Amino acid sequence: MSSTTVVASADEHHAVNPRSRVILASLVGTTIEFYDFYVYATAAVLVFPHLFFPASDPTTALLASFAVFGAAMGARPLGAIFFGHLGDKKGRKITLVGALLTMGIATFLIGLLPTYATAGWLAPTLLVVLRLAQGFALGGEWSGAALVATENAPPGKRAVYGTFPQLGAPIGFIIANGLFLIIAALMPSSDPSRPSDAFLSWGWRIPFLFSAVMVIVGLWVRFSLVESKAFENTVKRGGIQKVPLVAAFKSYWREMILGTFYMLATYVLFYLMTTFSLSYGRAATTAALPGLGYDYRTFVLMMICGVVFFGIFTLVSGPWADRWGRRRTLIWITSAIALFGLAWVPLLSAGPVGVMAWLIIGFTLMGLTFGPMGALLPELFPANVRYTGSGMAYNVSSILGAAVAPFIAVALWSYGGGSPFWVGIYLAVMALFTLVALILGKETRDIDIHH
Repeated sequence: MSSTTVVASADEHHAVNPRSRVILASLVGTTIEFYDFYVYATAAVLVFPHLFFPASDPTTALLASFAVFGAAMGARPLGAIFFGHLGDKKGRKITLVGALLTMGIATFLIGLLPTYATAGWLAPTLLVVLRLAQGFALGGEWSGAALVATENAPPGKRAVYGTFPQLGAPIGFIIANGLFLIIAALMPSSDPSRPSDAFLSWGWRIPFLFSAVMVIVGLWVRFSLVESKAFENTVKRGGIQKVPLVAAFKSYWREMILGTFYMLATYVLFYLMTTFSLSYGRAATTAALPGLGYDYRTFVLMMICGVVFFGIFTLVSGPWADRWGRRRTLIWITSAIALFGLAWVPLLSAGPVGVMAWLIIGFTLMGLTFGPMGALLPELFPANVRYTGSGMAYNVSSILGAAVAPFIAVALWSYGGGSPFWVGIYLAVMALFTLVALILGKETRDIDIHH
């Protein structure tokens, strides 16, 4: 009997994950991971400038908080290397469990940290360490969840299945910000530019500690998975690489570069609409660095309305990418992102209706560009280096796009004297880089993902 026959026979008896389990396992993990990340992002605006980075200039404290937020992006490629190595050698299941545990423990411990007032510079130092741990974990989470979804997808449905790990981003945002909103409502502040003393004292810790409950649920789901057919086929063929990272760089360096730039506009848009927008929306119109002047509760509710469109159009993007192809779909969407960047000032100058339109358009485009990435990036690589290759592309892009985006945005906001004009131009330029990469790339819809 030939080796091909052996593999084919083994494939016929391969244990298959039920579709409901695949969807839940890929969705619940990224929901938890993004929840943890959004909890930090919100606290980076509301809490940490007051408690961990005291400064006479509020803008300096905010920038310091954003710098720590961005520092975690530097740890993400390291996480991609570590967890990618495990995922390509030992399997997807055990790696996903490890990434989720790391993220959950780091987030829980942030909720127990002392502040600058009680521990001095030890407080921000510990915050940096735990933030780096969060980034390290997220570096291994996304690609594993995307592989669980796409490697277990039925024929012709990979992009549809690939949207479910992406859907964790809007769901995580709504849970995280909804919880902060409830806590802030229970601990109201008389100063709209600053949370209440009770919130700053202990209320902000609740969302971080609550992550432990979500992690337990995520672990229960993921322990029930079986390995994908693609990974089992690789094992049977003897295709496991000794060092997947070296193999990926040696044979698939072009795909890693293209994948990195595919994600660039997505990352910049993502963090401008979630992190920068919260700072800009809440800044007083009379402040040294003026913004829109909304109170926290009002603007977060507006953001949540926008994020609903994020979730809806994440799901919409899957059938589009399966029907028209990933590349064609994303070329049109990325072009729209560039035009959106040019429309920031007209929209944000049009009052509450314009601001709401800005949020809805921005988050709609976010869903449309983010959704197909769950299938596109894994499809760039063969199964034996897929976890490492897709993870590196996704997370190196986080440095170029997300790590510096909030910092650059605040600097451009300041440079424009409070106008968001240059921030929108920055988004448009990053979209052009992604557009060039998509034009240079190839369509991946019809590749055989099991090999």
